[in-house]
Amino acid sequence: MPTPVILDCDPGYDDVFAIWLAAADPSIDLRAITTVAGNGAIEHTSLNARVACTIAGVLDVPIARGAAGPLAQELKTADWIHGSNALGGVELPEPAMALDDRDATELIRDVLRAAEQPVTIAATGPLTNIALVIERHPDLMERIARIVWMGGSTARGNVSAYGEFNASTDPEAVDVVLRSGIPFTMVGLNISHQALITREVRARIRGIGNATGLFGADLLEQFCSTYDAFGDMPDGPLHDPITIALIIDPAVATVRQARIDIELTGEHTRGATVVDLLELAHRPKNATVALELDVKRFWHLVEDAVTALR
Repeated sequence: MPTPVILDCDPGYDDVFAIWLAAADPSIDLRAITTVAGNGAIEHTSLNARVACTIAGVLDVPIARGAAGPLAQELKTADWIHGSNALGGVELPEPAMALDDRDATELIRDVLRAAEQPVTIAATGPLTNIALVIERHPDLMERIARIVWMGGSTARGNVSAYGEFNASTDPEAVDVVLRSGIPFTMVGLNISHQALITREVRARIRGIGNATGLFGADLLEQFCSTYDAFGDMPDGPLHDPITIALIIDPAVATVRQARIDIELTGEHTRGATVVDLLELAHRPKNATVALELDVKRFWHLVEDAVTALR
């Protein structure tokens, strides 16, 4: 039986591939897509989610606009990587569907209430929407099977010495989620930097030949060019789809149980995910941490999804 999934995202080049993987793989029943401000402003991420679905012919999944900014700080988008509209450098078609009349928290609420079994939430941006659902609808927490989040790091960050972008954009939201007791999996930079978009990968995606593959290859080329310019990484990492891949096939990554806390007050470390892999703090483990990626297995899943779409 397919796993019911809500995808909360901030598209973003890599979020687009997470949408496609969730929509195409038969082991996932994608019930809703919700958007959050992060890689771009909310108007851009909400448009980009609709563009991703339009390109791939995914026209039957409701898409709802979510939080326009973090819980407790000003939004700073990742425009240096994703461009001013969060999908910079590629021509975007007009979307074929409208946004849902509900906002993100309302759509998530309704999906959870209607589901015949607990729903998995895949989150590939700041956790603002998920924190708001937890705060507004505590009675629905048992309806969430687990949260699988692309964010944080077991080591260094990418927007500060220790802060990863999604975590640093809304650390208070991460704190709310960690304290909720909902089963939680972190897919951090430590594993996502193993999913490198090599020239061979880009060629294979383009070679699929359908509209999704051609658009996707253009996205990957642009993504790699910005990573090369700003991070000296000519083969950029495709972070977000790992969350979906892990739901589809747990063997795609090795994992460990560990204690995770989020730093809220450190002068130099605000937004850092404190992952106690060595159990030095002697505190209860509260999360699953993804560590090593089966790279070939991951890319096979992505390529199969793109092939299955329009």
